[in-house]
Amino acid sequence: MSLDRARGRACRVVQLGRSREKRLQGVGMGAGEGKKGRGPVRRGGWEGGYPEIVKENKLFEHYYQELKIVPEGEWDQFMEALREPLPATLRITGYKRYPEELAWHTNLSRKILRKSPQLEKFHQFLVSETESGNISRQEAVSMIPPLLLNAHPHHKILDMCAAPGSKTTQLIEMLHADMNVPFPGMLWTALWRVGMPLCWVVFKFLNIFLSSGDGTMRKNIDVWKKWTTLNSLQLHGLQLRIATRGAEQLVEGGRMVYSTCSLNPIEDEAVIASLLEKSEGALELADVSSELPGLKWMPGITHWKVMTKDGQWFTEWEGVPHSRHTQIRPTMFPPKDPEKLQAMHLERCLRILPHHQNTGGFFVAVLVKKSSMPWNKRPPKLQGEPVEPREPVRSSPAHPTEGAAADPAEPESKAVSGLDDTDITERTENVENSGSKKDGVCGPPPSKKMKLFGFKEDPFVFIPEDDPLFPPIQKFYALDPSFPKMNLLTRTTEGKKRQLYMVSKELRNVLVNNSERMKVINTGIKVWCRNNSGEDFDCAFRLAQEGIYTLYPFIKSRIITVSIEDVKILLTQENPFFRKLSSETYSQAKDLAKGSIVLKYEPDPTKPDTLQCPIVLCGWRGKASIRTFVPKNERLHYLRMMGLEVSAEKKKEGTVVAQQSASSCGPPGDEASAEHGAEPAASADSSEDMIPDVSVDAAPGPSGPAPAEAALPR
Repeated sequence: MSLDRARGRACRVVQLGRSREKRLQGVGMGAGEGKKGRGPVRRGGWEGGYPEIVKENKLFEHYYQELKIVPEGEWDQFMEALREPLPATLRITGYKRYPEELAWHTNLSRKILRKSPQLEKFHQFLVSETESGNISRQEAVSMIPPLLLNAHPHHKILDMCAAPGSKTTQLIEMLHADMNVPFPGMLWTALWRVGMPLCWVVFKFLNIFLSSGDGTMRKNIDVWKKWTTLNSLQLHGLQLRIATRGAEQLVEGGRMVYSTCSLNPIEDEAVIASLLEKSEGALELADVSSELPGLKWMPGITHWKVMTKDGQWFTEWEGVPHSRHTQIRPTMFPPKDPEKLQAMHLERCLRILPHHQNTGGFFVAVLVKKSSMPWNKRPPKLQGEPVEPREPVRSSPAHPTEGAAADPAEPESKAVSGLDDTDITERTENVENSGSKKDGVCGPPPSKKMKLFGFKEDPFVFIPEDDPLFPPIQKFYALDPSFPKMNLLTRTTEGKKRQLYMVSKELRNVLVNNSERMKVINTGIKVWCRNNSGEDFDCAFRLAQEGIYTLYPFIKSRIITVSIEDVKILLTQENPFFRKLSSETYSQAKDLAKGSIVLKYEPDPTKPDTLQCPIVLCGWRGKASIRTFVPKNERLHYLRMMGLEVSAEKKKEGTVVAQQSASSCGPPGDEASAEHGAEPAASADSSEDMIPDVSVDAAPGPSGPAPAEAALPR
């Protein structure tokens, strides 16, 4: 799919969003909605009988008034905004950057969207499009870090604190910005919806439980009663270690974006100042003030104090009693040297205040790496290379107690976000080609301690070059010689392979060479699924809709070009007979053997009123019919794009219900169930077999005469 076509796909969703947004005008919010005050607020009958939390915390107000992070004269507006529910925001998956009409926000809270009867259709639209990966329900301020990272398809990116995954999916979309290149160079549930083959998920469990940042008070109202300064004091050391490790991994010239959902300088400026100081010039804060025009933000502060949970203030480390040294650390204070402090340019940090643009609170700092960190000047050592003795780690002269914040046993890697990194890729490939790994197995390393939750992950195994499984697939779909079969993997080392996944070349190198150092939970994109009765056909594997846009550029056979009316029929009827489809479609399908097929709709630029973005669907050519294997929510998405509004009712088992205008594709026939035995067994994901009910809506869409039904044999 080209970038222009992807834009067309995104614009269509934006139009649908706009049409619904207009209908929301004038909808009542319920008693008390929008009123501002310090006490509990009742908002009609939509919130149920949950106990109300008083949005009041005197220690919080005292702390931030003393630190003066809010401009003079704006304190009341700041507090009023914090007491209001956070508006619902969403981002369109469009493979290009916000704010080009790809991010939207309403003045409605998420709770009202869920509970209001007047907004039921709009809520169903949001849920369905989110599940199919076309929309991400993402807080507005959370969209800022990926934009400031300025990621491009040739970059390698490490997201060190990824859950629940909204920023991760946004970053992956940037990596896939050039859709002409098949493989550019709640977390996993967010990623599989997007459907992209160059990311993997690694979990590292930490034995900590801490409250959310105070920038989230508008959506996590428990923070109001639980907030103390102890939260930030406990998090400071962990955040500094994570940031330090990230800086070590960063390529020279690359960017690192540090962000928190906290307004507290102990988690924000104090971490950045300590990191800059220990880097000894290897890092510098980038001036990004002009990169997001229109964004309102406050510059980072250069002076702050530290307060204990009982309200005791300290202005410098020397004044902290010894009994407090385990709770308060020297890195929490601003540097004493005025020249050193000025050279850090902490004012280049960005603090987002809730009342400035109706958002949550947020902090962002962008760092650029100028050279290697001072304690890690040596080039990276990979597996298979001799390890030379290392010099002892040098502690930062200003803070000797923080010298071990970085892991001295790990070498500095350059395979993280930033510039091209051909050196590290070539060296990794050399190690791989030397045969240091056996059989392409990159599954989890042997457990040395207790198994987390008692589960053992199945390994990821790359398909060997001589595996007899692949030639029938290659022949059946006439795959292009450039198809990277070495990037195919499965999750079993014995027995029948049920599903085949695909990753990029770069990700393959990472997986093969790091299996003993990390536990991979999930990776790749599903491209083929085994049919239960696969031996009865020329190929045992059918195409998976999840990976069809990745796989399609390599497929040279079994492609049927369909009309927009054909697409409507295929998505609303279970197994339409050939005679229900256009004669052009039948002429392409009649000579094909039974089995998996690709159904491709190409827009006609001479007909601007019709859908102007391509659609690629996985289908099955039966004895006398064609069916699609498309998940339910993806079906709904395509139908909306064609101007058909989907009803809330679910279809009854074994029936197909579709209400469409006469100018569309006509009523379905009663033979929709098709002949038995001509279709493969249903996939494990039963949503692929669910046909939605549809009804005509005022949403704009293509129209035209009904297709002529040729008298074709069944």
